Amino acid sequence: MTVLAVFRSRAQSLDYAERLAKYGVAATTMPTPKEAKIGCGLCVRFYERDFIRAKAILKTGRYATFKGFYKMDYVGGRISITPYK
Repeated sequence: MTVLAVFRSRAQSLDYAERLAKYGVAATTMPTPKEAKIGCGLCVRFYERDFIRAKAILKTGRYATFKGFYKMDYVGGRISITPYK
């Protein structure tokens, strides 16, 4: 499963993705799915198995525009976005 970290700032999204990579978490930036109905248009995607590490890394930065973690699944061929923990 995929987890998305959604921000309201493109700069903070990019910074967080770089910080995750620095700490060995495989992450990519991607357009925030419209189904999330929030964000700046750019979010950070990573695997659920890395969630605990990614959450800890988030706390090490000053991410005032962070809106939350979301689970992204495909249900019936459509994207489903729900809040994650």
